[in-house]
Amino acid sequence: MKLAIFGKEYNEEKKNIIEDFFHYINDHKEIQYMIYAPFLSKIENKIANISQANTFTTSEELEGVDFLCSLGGDGTILESLLLIKSRKIPILGINTGRLGFLASIASNDTITSIENILNGDYYLDERTLVRLVTKDHIFGDTNFALNEVTIHKKETSSMIIVHAYINDEYLTSYWADGLIVSTPTGSTGYSLSCNGPIVMPNSGVFIITPIAPHNLNMRPLIIPDSKKIRLVLEGRGNEFMVSLDSRNATVDEKTELIIEKESFRAQILRIKGQSFASTVRNKLYWGHDNRN
Repeated sequence: MKLAIFGKEYNEEKKNIIEDFFHYINDHKEIQYMIYAPFLSKIENKIANISQANTFTTSEELEGVDFLCSLGGDGTILESLLLIKSRKIPILGINTGRLGFLASIASNDTITSIENILNGDYYLDERTLVRLVTKDHIFGDTNFALNEVTIHKKETSSMIIVHAYINDEYLTSYWADGLIVSTPTGSTGYSLSCNGPIVMPNSGVFIITPIAPHNLNMRPLIIPDSKKIRLVLEGRGNEFMVSLDSRNATVDEKTELIIEKESFRAQILRIKGQSFASTVRNKLYWGHDNRN
């Protein structure tokens, strides 16, 4: 098995977990691994027996990799997708961060999870991505997101107006601080904090959620992900901020934004027994009565 290990930051509080992880894979010769070079530079003096590990920095170097192990939180998984791109490499998200809807493997279950993978005791959870198309190709060849596309006002306290079209049919004009177009995966992210609905994965939809809308009757809207969304921006300022997950770019009001479903999907590796329902139930404490 060939494993790529990706991370962004070293969490000293999780040192024992990370050490045990590397000790385990070093002891199993059937596991070949390489480490994302910037991450190795942060941990090589803290974790024994990895300073001479093979490294990678580019997408092309992931050719032939069976799995990518993401050490961190959901944000780390989102960044790892920029390297994987359209390659069908499953991601195992080991949560050394905080909440973790995507990085659903608790750090204490790391070794058990690797053993399950070696035994074939897992399944793949495929997630829809959203693609942003602009004439200027502002995000290059990584113009996709797992969670959401967000349009937001920039350097002004005034609201902006987002004119929205669905398959070239006028929908409405949102007077708001901004607008979120999220996938079902992103429904538990920024959209949720703006009162968007929680949507089950693989529901085949996008969620359009206004951010602090001026009109109180403007509610989130769910549409089929087979539809194409076109957004035209207007405001007192000449510039607006557009985000793909955690990446930002500045556009002007002449820029039209086309949002549609990406042609490939992300593959999240799940250990059998895990499910979206159990993750949401545990992360959001559904069914817990904390009044006493």
